[in-house]
Amino acid sequence: MATLARGGRLNVFGFVLRLAARVPFLLIAGRIYGAAELGRFAYAVLTVEFAAQIAALGLRRGLAQLLANAKKPHSCVVADAMLVAAITSVIAMAILILFPKAMYPTTDVQGLDRMLAITVLAIAWTDIALAALAYQDDVASTVRARSVVEPWTISIVAFVWSYISIDDGLIISYVFSMVAALIAALIPLLKCYGVPHGWKPDLVGAWSTAWRNVPVAAADAVEWASRRIDLAVLGAFMPAAFVGIYYVAQQVATLPAKLKTSFEPVLGPAIVRRIAAGDRAGVARQVRQVTYWIIAAQLGIALALGIPGRAVMALVGSGFTGGTAMLGFLLAAEVIAAAAVVSEAALIYVARKRNMMISLVMLALEAGLAAALILIMRDEGLPEAFQATGPAIALCVALAFASITKSWLLRRQLQAPVSGWRWDLVWATAAGAAVGALVRLLLPQTWQLILGVPAILCAFFAVLWTKGFGPADRELFRMRKADVRELRAAEDAALARDEVRDDVV
Repeated sequence: MATLARGGRLNVFGFVLRLAARVPFLLIAGRIYGAAELGRFAYAVLTVEFAAQIAALGLRRGLAQLLANAKKPHSCVVADAMLVAAITSVIAMAILILFPKAMYPTTDVQGLDRMLAITVLAIAWTDIALAALAYQDDVASTVRARSVVEPWTISIVAFVWSYISIDDGLIISYVFSMVAALIAALIPLLKCYGVPHGWKPDLVGAWSTAWRNVPVAAADAVEWASRRIDLAVLGAFMPAAFVGIYYVAQQVATLPAKLKTSFEPVLGPAIVRRIAAGDRAGVARQVRQVTYWIIAAQLGIALALGIPGRAVMALVGSGFTGGTAMLGFLLAAEVIAAAAVVSEAALIYVARKRNMMISLVMLALEAGLAAALILIMRDEGLPEAFQATGPAIALCVALAFASITKSWLLRRQLQAPVSGWRWDLVWATAAGAAVGALVRLLLPQTWQLILGVPAILCAFFAVLWTKGFGPADRELFRMRKADVRELRAAEDAALARDEVRDDVV
């Protein structure tokens, strides 16, 4: 638990850094480039990131298990993973370069637009490198690459390129940021694992591993798609400007979502070690604790950003305030998703195929419901701003389904409760909502952001700290290196005695 807490602390710090760096990009993109250009950029990035998810073949989370069961030097295992990802990335990049309409379906391809395809390899390799570092408890590299290098690079380049070309600025800035993040990940990777001396490409073994990892890859792709298919459906039915507004709301809402994905690098290896030692009750305990941490953090942030939502969207530009309702539903969706995401971190090791099926059903439910809601509201003659909330509502419903079913499945597999819900969250929410109501009533928009957001957060977490947090919860705010070393030594000893059972693999 101390190891999980340490990783969580580092990544909460990374979240703050990412927030500070992402806001300038949204301001630059919204005020300089405009909603339509931002919508075009969002759809192109959507396509590229999907290709990168497929190219990584689930190794972002599957690499921990490969390293735990490795029969050869870890540097060679990482090199094999990089080789497989490189081959699949090159194929994906070639397809996107030859058929750029996949990235820009409703607009002309011009200038440097095709360059965006090269980021497929950069994204896949960065994910694998950071997963390898996280296995060695190096979470700081993830914070550095994802929360400092990547967001600040895209903001700076977007601003500078706006003086060169508005048409290419967002695309070029994204390419620069992904390449910079890759460099920031590869340098510590080489320091940690070293050069793979004596490594010989093992294509047969690598492809065999990739094939076995298909359920994990599918789970990764579906989890990623669940946060993007709403944007894709919206782009199919609505003008690019609404896609741009939705993208801004999505970026704001998914900032707190980084809190839950931040736990994945440390939660995955911890779960693998517990399963290897046959301690399924320990896995359930870890899932309960991390789920509670994530729900608490995301609920507080959702209140702080959602109650003054109009002021948050107006910060990007006056034309974006129509996305206030979108922002509210998307923030709610991230809170709802916490149980599903943490449960899945364990299910990919104990019930990966059933987890994949639940994820596929969730994705189909989200896509179908999003399209249906847009068409129903269109038939009722509702304004386009109302229609654009359909995908966000569908996301809430689909994630609720996933959270309930995946928690139930994991509970059956582990024979122990896994729910992170506690009733003290209700009292903390009531306190945050009461302060938020006063903020909306008494303060103008600018001061809602300057004073209101901190006030809502303080009210929420003050109640949570005094009425809800116990000793295990407060571990997240302690740094005890001796406990970390002792825990890791015990888990490594258990791993040396026991191998992961075939049914788990």
